[in-house]
Amino acid sequence: MEKPTGISTYALNLVPHLRNLDPTLLVAPPFKKSYFSEFKHYSIPAGQTPEQGIRGHIKRLWWTQFDFPKIYRNLKSNFLFSPITEAPLGWNGRYAVTLYDAIPLRFPKWFSPMRLYHRYYVPQVLKQAQTVICISESTANDAMKFYDVPASKLVSIPLGFDRTLYRFLDRPTGNYFLYVGRHDPYKNLHRAIEAFAKLPQSIDCEFWIAGSFDRRYTPQLQTQAVELGVSDRVKFLDYVKREDLPILTNQAIALVFPSLWEGFGLPVLEAMACGCPVIASNLASIPEVAGNAALLVDPYNSEAMAAAMGQVAADDGLRSQLRQAGFERSRQFSWEKTGRETARVLQQYVD
Repeated sequence: MEKPTGISTYALNLVPHLRNLDPTLLVAPPFKKSYFSEFKHYSIPAGQTPEQGIRGHIKRLWWTQFDFPKIYRNLKSNFLFSPITEAPLGWNGRYAVTLYDAIPLRFPKWFSPMRLYHRYYVPQVLKQAQTVICISESTANDAMKFYDVPASKLVSIPLGFDRTLYRFLDRPTGNYFLYVGRHDPYKNLHRAIEAFAKLPQSIDCEFWIAGSFDRRYTPQLQTQAVELGVSDRVKFLDYVKREDLPILTNQAIALVFPSLWEGFGLPVLEAMACGCPVIASNLASIPEVAGNAALLVDPYNSEAMAAAMGQVAADDGLRSQLRQAGFERSRQFSWEKTGRETARVLQQYVD
């Protein structure tokens, strides 16, 4: 995919570790068949992803409800593992799904066409599932709170990261803080920009924002930067290619990740693996990922965020300390561990 999503990254990294389960993969273009050559695979229609907007979602849900059960029967399958929280409603097949977060219910977009999907479809899928794999303890707690999923059905398995890509490159530190992610309001970028504007003039640096331009939210952030007098130092980079991101991360003063809620917070883990100090929110799953290897602040407090940014920018010793702590913390996560734990959970259903 040109701009891989978090879900596609999860699925692609998980598949190699499910080899011993002898799965049949349901594969849609544009994935290359060579990637799945060692697995049995079944081609399904393209054009059913978020890239196609609401039309893509509707097509996928229709296919899931009416076409998938036929494929399941034809393949004589006995269990489905879905890396997204989707399955046919009213279906008597057994399955496990992965739940990433409950953000659409925690921070609802009242006029979104996807509101009914999250409020009515997803809860029913979770109710029918034999097992719900959650990517953090925080997500498991939200599954119980927002979706009323019993704890007995929940399994928390943290994500991993690409060690070949996200690693220390021993490059000189640049003059910028870095944010990586979307521009949605719950990502709290407006407070990060506000915090950056509070830094003393003696700290000569910029704030680089890596993430796809979103016409709903990005213009507001750009206007805010103008109003605060920092538009010449806040750089909106738009989407950054996967292979370029580790270089940006390695050279940043610190990653600033002020999100009000995350199912996991993968940029925090990737930054730590690169030796980039991390300043992040103290809410949700982020402390699970960062441990004691980051400066965790109240994301609603721009003063506290500014103080942390100023401290990291001015203190070489603190940056070195956070770098080493980040290396040690990141070693506790891997796609191999994620895959092994997932395979262990699924094995009980395919024996």
